[in-house]
Amino acid sequence: MSLVDLAENEEEGDTLIDEVKENFEKFNKELLERTTLSRFSGEHDKTNAILMLHSGAGGTEACDWTEMLLRMYQKWAERKRYQVEIIDILPGEEAGIKSITCVIKGNYAYGWLKNETGVHRLVRISPFDANKRRHTSFASVDAIPEVSADIQIDIRPEDLRIDTYRASGHGGQHVNKTDSAVRVTHIPSGIVTQCQSERSQHQNKARALELLRARLSEHERRIRDEKIKKQYAEKDAIGWGSQIRSYVFCPYTMVKDHRTDRETGNIQAVMDGNIDMFLG
Repeated sequence: MSLVDLAENEEEGDTLIDEVKENFEKFNKELLERTTLSRFSGEHDKTNAILMLHSGAGGTEACDWTEMLLRMYQKWAERKRYQVEIIDILPGEEAGIKSITCVIKGNYAYGWLKNETGVHRLVRISPFDANKRRHTSFASVDAIPEVSADIQIDIRPEDLRIDTYRASGHGGQHVNKTDSAVRVTHIPSGIVTQCQSERSQHQNKARALELLRARLSEHERRIRDEKIKKQYAEKDAIGWGSQIRSYVFCPYTMVKDHRTDRETGNIQAVMDGNIDMFLG
């Protein structure tokens, strides 16, 4: 006799059925996570992830959308018991965030987030529009692995330009009144990294160089991948001109991933960090 059959014959059958359902849901969740983890076989999948978010077309609305995406990833990280360290942030002129760099710290953080690279599209009634019109906004997400310090990346001092500036984030009086923030430009590649989260200029410089090492490593990897793709006449489908996911708040609610066709109408759950269905 099954548990369900037994529950139908017991006075507390409803309680037992609820327990069976709860255990079944837990089993499915664990199975999904284990199945997903089994696919994390990339070289850097186990490492921390560096997320870079940039607002796109849409002005203040796009800056607000970038901040909404940041909150979504923070909520997701909280669910995974990961830590989020904000390295650099440029606030929007009126609201939201123009750009932000943060590190998601935890096992397999990059493995989970590596496919988030691309354009994320928002459709909603804008809270910044007095006429309550529907707006479309865009934000780009770039996910790269945090490179271990023992990985050697050849960075020549003469290839670097280092500038200091006053921090613009919420770092307190000390940070905002001194030129403690550091911007590092790698001249040959044009890659720029910056950090303003630490209290001293020396610490910010060291952190910016760590980010540069990670971005140069990812830059070299992507060059290799491009060469391989050209050999097979394939086109890269991920970039600023290619949206990977749409988040629609109006006239209906839906989040749809355009690469896998996975979708859900529970947009609030997604914005609260329930995004595993799109990451696997």
